[in-house]
Amino acid sequence: MTVPTPPMRTPIRSFVLRAGRLGTGQQRALEELGPRFVLPFKAEVCDFDIAFGRHAPRILEIGFGMGDATAQVAAAAPDTDFIAIEVHGPGVGALLKRIGEQQLGNLRILRHDAVEVLQHMVAAASLAGAHIWFPDPWHKKRHHKRRLIQPGFVSLLASRLAPGAYLHVATDWQHYAEQMLEVLSAEPTLVNQAGSGYAPRPAWRPMTKFEQRGLKLGHGVWDLVFSRPR
Repeated sequence: MTVPTPPMRTPIRSFVLRAGRLGTGQQRALEELGPRFVLPFKAEVCDFDIAFGRHAPRILEIGFGMGDATAQVAAAAPDTDFIAIEVHGPGVGALLKRIGEQQLGNLRILRHDAVEVLQHMVAAASLAGAHIWFPDPWHKKRHHKRRLIQPGFVSLLASRLAPGAYLHVATDWQHYAEQMLEVLSAEPTLVNQAGSGYAPRPAWRPMTKFEQRGLKLGHGVWDLVFSRPR
């Protein structure tokens, strides 16, 4: 099956692979739970019904860090499946550890570039929602091109949202928030659920460690919620 993919330029990576030491519990979780809960990247559409063993609404999360918020949201929504993307090994191990401790059968992990996952593994109009919480702001001006929220990426992600699905983004960097609002508002297939500005923080979104760190540094926090019309 060929998945329609909006044209994108040769991508600039929005992440840098950093060396990170795995804790004993994380390593054990990778070895024992990885084969079941970490999906291999393949350049073909994934049958998530088979991967999860059921048919359910699916939410994609990009960049889950150490997985605290991801596990909380998945535990609170057992009737929804969550596809969580992260490239850093310690974070993958930490979330697997939580999956085992909390018996979270509605989570699957992909340790791969989110752009390639969207291009190849996620079918068009198949997602009920997407979360991108506190992505790397690449705050230096010369690095802004590495930010994830760019027109080509947003167009690609929007094409994977089903009618009525939502995209929820959050950041604690004001300049990035302004760029996000501009880019998302310019995407013709998305509608801002807050009118023309930022949304209040949904009560169900857990406070992440990145958010806590930003608040301690005196940063504001900006949530943006867009949706694809039915």
